[in-house]
Amino acid sequence: MTPLFIALGSLVLYIIAYHTYGRWLARKIFRLDPAAVMPSVALNDDKDYVPTEKSVLFGHHFTSIAGTGPIVGPAIAVIWGWLPALLWVLFGSILFGAVHDFGALVVSMRNRGQTVGDIAGRVLTPRVRLLFLLILFMALTIVLAIFGLVIAVVFRSYPAAIFPCLVQIPLAIAIGVWLHRKGVHLLVPSLIALALMYVSVAYGDVGWLNAFNQSLAQWELTTWVMVLLVYSYIASVLPVWTLLQPRDFINSLQLLSALALVVIGLLVAATMGGAPVGDARPPLELAAPAYNASAPGAPLLFPFLFITIACGAVSGFHCLVSSGTSSKQLKCETDAQFVGYGSMLTEGFLAVIVILACAAGLGLGIAGADGAVLLGSDAWAARYGDWKALGLPQKVGAFVDGSANFLKAIGLGSTFAVALMGVLVASFAATTLDTACRLQRYVIQELAGTFIKRRAVTAPKPGVPLTANPFTWLTNKHGATIFAIILAGAMAFTPGGPGKGPGTGGLILWPLFGATNQLLGGLAFLVITFWMWRRRLPIWFVAIPTVFMLVLPCWAVLHQLFIQAVGSDQSWIAMKSWHLVFIAIATIALEIWMIVEAITAWPKAKGVLEPELQPLPVPADGVENEGGRSC
Repeated sequence: MTPLFIALGSLVLYIIAYHTYGRWLARKIFRLDPAAVMPSVALNDDKDYVPTEKSVLFGHHFTSIAGTGPIVGPAIAVIWGWLPALLWVLFGSILFGAVHDFGALVVSMRNRGQTVGDIAGRVLTPRVRLLFLLILFMALTIVLAIFGLVIAVVFRSYPAAIFPCLVQIPLAIAIGVWLHRKGVHLLVPSLIALALMYVSVAYGDVGWLNAFNQSLAQWELTTWVMVLLVYSYIASVLPVWTLLQPRDFINSLQLLSALALVVIGLLVAATMGGAPVGDARPPLELAAPAYNASAPGAPLLFPFLFITIACGAVSGFHCLVSSGTSSKQLKCETDAQFVGYGSMLTEGFLAVIVILACAAGLGLGIAGADGAVLLGSDAWAARYGDWKALGLPQKVGAFVDGSANFLKAIGLGSTFAVALMGVLVASFAATTLDTACRLQRYVIQELAGTFIKRRAVTAPKPGVPLTANPFTWLTNKHGATIFAIILAGAMAFTPGGPGKGPGTGGLILWPLFGATNQLLGGLAFLVITFWMWRRRLPIWFVAIPTVFMLVLPCWAVLHQLFIQAVGSDQSWIAMKSWHLVFIAIATIALEIWMIVEAITAWPKAKGVLEPELQPLPVPADGVENEGGRSC
């Protein structure tokens, strides 16, 4: 019964946190105003700035921040025991992650939907903006290079997930176009699409569809990466209502419904046992140890637990979603608590379920190397016996098999249960991929606007200068997106190391991603802290996470750089991994530079507002953009 109590207790804790700490932040600190005019209204372009109902925006925001992060991270961290992972997820998401996401969303919407990187240049110093954008550029390049590989691995491991994932795309486009023209609500059509998706899971691997799935599962990694990068280009340049919003809303319904099924399965397994193995139903119990500091080959729990579990507790990538897309779609200021704080708590609950699936669900039965069924601690040890054995398929597979065991406890067939969990993982990886591509486009455009010196030439109309610089195409959304795709593709198509073929190149820098991601969270916290400091708002609840999130990633990188790790692992310098050494040192240097800039600016910033944004241009009809109410 312990896994059930953990799940229900976590859910109650999150509900209490939302209605207490989250409400305090919304009302007393950020003072959300329902009468404020939002950037989505003032700058409505029907592409990126689009006023959106909070339920739809929740779906986009939640699926974009979730991705595979809250699945892969906790699935690895269970090797140190389920208790440290659970505590970091619970308290990290409430006190760190949700505050980070909520704060980045509020700061961005109060600055016309600017990204955190742009805002950093105004609330700290102009140099900080450039430093921030360079870190964002590097982190997003890694995401784009690696997530195509993640999806390909899921499709190779679980071919039955391919057709249900592909069929979501035309369904989402049809719904998006129809709703945009008709102006009706998204819920009913999305429920219909969700039902069709479940039908595709149930019957999407039958007959000729099975042959279709199996043939695509045999594609080379380079083929998958190319196809997925082209898809992410198309998805990121289309207006958000065309594909991004409807598909993410469908995915959010899919996840929430799948989570509900998993929780029901957990309840059944806790009271009646798992699916029958032989003549008996195995009892649900925690097969993983509560604390396992001496896991073979694993690095030190502190600080690496806090780097391994990012999404699910706190993740710097989320500030890009909050300030890059969601702040441009908020229809009402008071929706920010539901979208920013609520989404992170929901992701935290997903991470709790992942921990339980890996720590207890596996114990309900998995196939051993000799074909025999392994139960309890034997099943867990078979997957977590050695840190080095936790490759990408094993990380994803631990969650898929464990959660599928919960579904099988309520009578769902093994094929359907495994396919449904595979679809869930692949769908979230896809949402992360195309959202990251859209965010990288914003970053490249901002960097291009910084570095490219424009030279005016003869213009066809007075007051409308042209530019002669050949690189100005990077300031265009198509040019910036194509550049992002080409760069990520070049990295991905490089072999990822000895014995690894083309398409795995993103793995080269993947060891840096966890630390870079968490460092980005610390820098976003720094921007939020300065924004509040300039307004004489209380900062203690953001200052503590800021220091924590700046120190821990730096510690982890320095440990990997210079100190021999546990087991046979060596430091990057000892292994002569010069690509990792160079970028790690550059990242630390950028962090130190930003901290020095912040320390210098701190004494002069209290109560002094940053420079105001330029007034919005007055439209040709003479009506000001910033009038009227948003909600």
